[in-house]
Amino acid sequence: MASDNVTLFADEGMLELFRMEAEMHSAALESGLMELESDPSAVAKIEPLMRAAHSIKGAARIMGLDIAVRLAHVMEDLFTAAQEKKLVLDPQTIDALLQGVDVFKRLSVVKADTLASWLKDHEAEIIELANRLSGILTAGPASPAPGVKHAEEAPPLRETPPEAAPPPVEAEPAEQKPPEETETPPPVEPVQAGSDNAILVTAENLSRLVGLAGECLVESQALRVQVNQLYQLKSMLAELPRLLESAKRASGHAEYAEVCKEICSSAQKSAGKCREVLTRQIESFETYLLGWENLSNRLFNEAVATRMRPFRDGAHGFPRMVRDMARKLGKKIKLRITGQATKVDRDVLVKFEAPLTHILRNACDHGIETPEERIAAGKPEQGVIDLRVGHRAGMLSVTISDDGRGIDPERIRRRVIEKGLVSGDLAGRLTEAELMDFLFLSGFTTAGTVSEVSGRGVGLDVVQNMVQEVQGTMKVQSTPGRGTTFQMDLPLTLSVIRTLLVEIAGEPYAFPLSRLDKVLMVPEDRIETIEDRQYFPLDGVNIGLISACQPLGLQSAGRQEEGTPVVVVSDRLKQYGVVVDRLLEEVDMVVRPLDPRLGKVPNIAASAISEDGSPILIFDVDDLVRSIDNMLTGGRLTKIARSAEQVSEAVVRRILVVDDSITVREVERRLLENKGYQVEVAVDGMDGWNAVQSGKYDLVISDVDMPRMNGIELVRNIRKGLTTRHLPVIILSYKDREEDRLKGMEAGANYYLTKSSFYDESFIKSVADLIGEPR
Repeated sequence: MASDNVTLFADEGMLELFRMEAEMHSAALESGLMELESDPSAVAKIEPLMRAAHSIKGAARIMGLDIAVRLAHVMEDLFTAAQEKKLVLDPQTIDALLQGVDVFKRLSVVKADTLASWLKDHEAEIIELANRLSGILTAGPASPAPGVKHAEEAPPLRETPPEAAPPPVEAEPAEQKPPEETETPPPVEPVQAGSDNAILVTAENLSRLVGLAGECLVESQALRVQVNQLYQLKSMLAELPRLLESAKRASGHAEYAEVCKEICSSAQKSAGKCREVLTRQIESFETYLLGWENLSNRLFNEAVATRMRPFRDGAHGFPRMVRDMARKLGKKIKLRITGQATKVDRDVLVKFEAPLTHILRNACDHGIETPEERIAAGKPEQGVIDLRVGHRAGMLSVTISDDGRGIDPERIRRRVIEKGLVSGDLAGRLTEAELMDFLFLSGFTTAGTVSEVSGRGVGLDVVQNMVQEVQGTMKVQSTPGRGTTFQMDLPLTLSVIRTLLVEIAGEPYAFPLSRLDKVLMVPEDRIETIEDRQYFPLDGVNIGLISACQPLGLQSAGRQEEGTPVVVVSDRLKQYGVVVDRLLEEVDMVVRPLDPRLGKVPNIAASAISEDGSPILIFDVDDLVRSIDNMLTGGRLTKIARSAEQVSEAVVRRILVVDDSITVREVERRLLENKGYQVEVAVDGMDGWNAVQSGKYDLVISDVDMPRMNGIELVRNIRKGLTTRHLPVIILSYKDREEDRLKGMEAGANYYLTKSSFYDESFIKSVADLIGEPR
């Protein structure tokens, strides 16, 4: 049983890989099923679903999870039948398939030490679901003919008593989605399909890579300083001929006059040549500098790109969530997502998923009306939620809008007075934008009743906190009866930010540009003093002024410019003008976290490295505003920064493992590396063939069934190559039929093994037979 076999390769690392693979393919299955429900005729979208189910089946089999193998196998059969038009995936069938996807999603989050008990607890439920899906496959006129072939036989499961089956899910037919109303995303391909040449890299490795690339960028920028110094030297050399000319004119003794003239003339010629050589050297050095800067920029951008993921990776669960909520609330809601291919930093994506979920749930519950209410208001009975994502002005712009009932500002005003947040007189003077700010207060809600979906007022404050945490901005606009729009502007990456460099007490500091309201030079005559506090007027509002040195506990070095350099910063409620000594320039900065042993450094979020290698502190704007607020009654703060590191490894006999399942690849890699071999991996046959052509290997181990190029084709290509024809190859497959074995041997494989050889010594023995023991 699955619970007995789960410990076969179930160490923490292997289960982590299996969970990653299950999560990835579950997302592909869920999004693909949602697309099929809205467009049942799109048979071309079934192929990626078949591959995702097949991959989960292979990964589950190698982990010994027989129940998951059976469920994935039945789902694969359903997709096969639908592709061959022997079965229609109606809403009821899609409901059942989504329940299967939920099982795999749960498997992707179960901890290693509880996996066996979880499977045991849910065994009957999973068996019943697999049998129900089998029943759909064999029932009615849409059932597949006896000739339908399965890729592999799955282990049988015991029957579950009929009374264990839950009642069928009622589902309403999905409406057709007009193509002009939505951006059609490209088909979701499983990662191991090789279209992205995906590799498994830890977040820590990526962070170090980005940090090193950033230092490389800084080093290249430092060369610019050297060029400027060479220009200075050139200017100084230009003075030499003039000095010699003066010496020539000042030579007093007549008997030495001729000799002095000759010496001075030679010196002038030498100085001229020196200047020519130096000019050529500068030009050559500048050419080198341009090349080095270009190379460093490319390296840095490539490193940052490894952290970027398409927005769809974080949004795949939203259509399903909106669909399920609409059914639960008795509403008709369509979610349109535009810009799914937009690249976003993985850290921003992870942080942003929960806030987006909350806003979408709010839109479903509070925003969109029931079909009856919409018809009475002259609207279509189906409500629409638009989620639009894109790049704008160097930021990630995310807009969520609905065409629902909107937010009534007068209702917010009444709730503000009821909760005693402001006096009735002041509440009457609040603008609509100011009223909307109350929505982000913890515990504030306009909902009349508390439901399990919403109404407690604990959501939008979390959304706002997340936006501020990543140095972004957020605003809400609403028109009663027409809908609500949430607009968020976030940094594309948390690794690199655009900053404004300023000088404070003789040292450079950086403000994140996205958190600045305004930067300006305030003339001295515009600064006023009221009750011993300094202000200046801006857009009809008095902005309080405070020196940046005060919250930092520094002594100002004084300002040279005419006027006062001011950086205007704010949180949702307060706005201040921070006076700095000098405004320097706008630059992109590679964010370096502060040493965690320092704890939270007041007013400082992170650090960066300047062109000359010195550290620069980056302000935490929200913390700074709070500190300034505290300075009105007293307070004092401090600073600090820095960190970095590296690693290395050794070499032996090299083996290339080619398999489209990340779990199988990792099993093979571990088995071989534990014996002392050096192992590299390829995600499919095409990737493997490219690796064989460009690298040097002692052995290739390949699966058979892979996208883009299967294992048989790979072996044939290796045997045809002039430099690869003698390279040993082992085929390792689940297929153990004699005809499959013969096909592999005829293609030129040295060994044809089944993956059951992992469990005995035959796999390692075959490797040693072909290339010997590791050196």
